[in-house]
Amino acid sequence: MMQYPKNQIVTTSAPCRIDFGGTLDISLLHYTLRHLNPCTFNVALDMRTRVTIRPYTKDQVKISSKGFTDASFSSDNLPFDHPLGLMFAIASYYRITGAHIHIDSSSPPRSALGGSSTAAVALIAALSSVVDETITPHQIAKLAYQIESNVARVPCGIQDQLAAVSGGVNIWHFGASPSAPQFTQECLSPKMDHSDFQKHILIAYCGVPHESKDINGQWIKQFLQGTSRKQWQQIVHITHTFTKALVNQDWSTVVSTMNDEVGIRLQMTPDVLDKTGKLLRQSAIDNQCAARFTGAGGGGCMWAIGEIANIDKLRDVWQTILDSHSDASLLQNKIADCGVIIEGDNK
Repeated sequence: MMQYPKNQIVTTSAPCRIDFGGTLDISLLHYTLRHLNPCTFNVALDMRTRVTIRPYTKDQVKISSKGFTDASFSSDNLPFDHPLGLMFAIASYYRITGAHIHIDSSSPPRSALGGSSTAAVALIAALSSVVDETITPHQIAKLAYQIESNVARVPCGIQDQLAAVSGGVNIWHFGASPSAPQFTQECLSPKMDHSDFQKHILIAYCGVPHESKDINGQWIKQFLQGTSRKQWQQIVHITHTFTKALVNQDWSTVVSTMNDEVGIRLQMTPDVLDKTGKLLRQSAIDNQCAARFTGAGGGGCMWAIGEIANIDKLRDVWQTILDSHSDASLLQNKIADCGVIIEGDNK
């Protein structure tokens, strides 16, 4: 075990994301659909999760995070099945003791914006700095993904971690070949003006935390049984069409493909949208826009896209819908220009 350095404070941060084509980043899907060249699309948001590490009691690791009860355990017995088990598992990987890890997310808890994966990325960046380990952003993403997949004990994707380390606007391609990289990055940020693109999107928190395992579990079960292969093949094709239209600023096609994709997912899992989500989606359609859940849905956040004039009209409509639900609100939609960073290092 390595005792956390006395008088050292390290702070890192990483952005959360909105996405399209999610679930295709789960290896079960992109390996068996590799002939279609699956990809996902995500936008890193400047709602950052910050991780600060300070010295703490010898032989103990303490974690504090909004929405969770503070937890402190002996370094030899860190519980990986705890609500904060992912963070304890990362601390165990780095063999750190005598540390207080504080997690502060600017996105709502369990909002389906990739918060836990983002926190994992930020924590790995912080601890690798403490132990003076050289690690690349993509290596951070892979490590966070591998630890989360094993701790969660359910199939997980990697796009949340990739958005967190990279920032910006990206398409992630999954080759699923022994001779090819696990993923390749197509960065759209140089091809588009972030300040302009932001005007084309809205993001809303529906006020109800999401339960991604429930929805993901249904999708995985259906895929394993072979009852939804055609739908996932359609989603792969739609995702390619969506990203191509986005690059070309063909907003009519962007809107129609997003509405098509959500329609397919609603056929497979009607509860992917809660009551508020359905209202937000229908109002988007009524205003010539499209709206989609983030992550695996089932509560959490929705995001909309369309022509700027239509998005401006939709903003007031969404605000009215959200005003009738406690804790629901529109969220800032600023794109994060950078991924995970070390914000402070006080030795």
